[in-house]
Amino acid sequence: MLASIATNVTAGFVFPDGGTSHPADVIFQTAEDGLADTIKPRLERMGADCSKIHAIDDDDKALSLADERIEQAIVKTKAKLLVLDPLQAFLGGANINAASGIREQMKKLAGVAERTGCAVVIIGHLNKGKGQKSQYRGLGSIDIVAAARSVLTVGRLDSGQNMRAFIQTKSNLAPTGEPQAFELDPIFGLVWHGKCDITIDDLLNCNQQKPESQLDRARLLIETELAGGAVPANDIQNSALEQGLSLETLQRAKKALGVVSVKRGNQWYWSLRADAE
Repeated sequence: MLASIATNVTAGFVFPDGGTSHPADVIFQTAEDGLADTIKPRLERMGADCSKIHAIDDDDKALSLADERIEQAIVKTKAKLLVLDPLQAFLGGANINAASGIREQMKKLAGVAERTGCAVVIIGHLNKGKGQKSQYRGLGSIDIVAAARSVLTVGRLDSGQNMRAFIQTKSNLAPTGEPQAFELDPIFGLVWHGKCDITIDDLLNCNQQKPESQLDRARLLIETELAGGAVPANDIQNSALEQGLSLETLQRAKKALGVVSVKRGNQWYWSLRADAE
């Protein structure tokens, strides 16, 4: 799927949602598939301009999310898209399950994206735990999802062996996009089929999980919002109301999680107790 999107970026093709962009360079960094025997043939089959596809040389030293070579490569190539595949290969030895090891690296990478104007897409694998909420199906710390501004979950459709779909399960910077279906085609590599009617539970085969309570949803909202540090209380309350949660339920969840209120100037912030201390 990312090879198809990279193709669209290099060639200025139409994106699945109908949007377009001027042709731009892409850095496609993968630690699992060979660039020459796997990635390049896929890109060529889809019509990519491979002169605009780059990779950072990491033969002598492994690349990490906080590596200075990432920003240097983006500046040098003027890339507008950076693909890192998979996340586990670029942690620089940090524990993927530890918030302290992930948060700082994600923060540095976000700074690179902001300074350069390059979109950064990280591919991560799902764990095997059926019945879990989608936020917890990714391998590693929940801070990975918390740090990301947008999360797309990809899964198989029942309608055919080669049919897939993705659903946007988190969107902080824009309205949530609609699910899109695509097919792994033996000739063209990938063919988009447009919008599809599917839920995240259907996609992940999680229909047997027990219904999520309002309090569970409120706890998850607070944990996600505060994962990166203190947040204005008004912002969390507005997010809760947008998700159909009452302020009373939000306060119960706040108490259950031990969240503290801290006043800065004229504004109240919510923070996890450890952060506040």
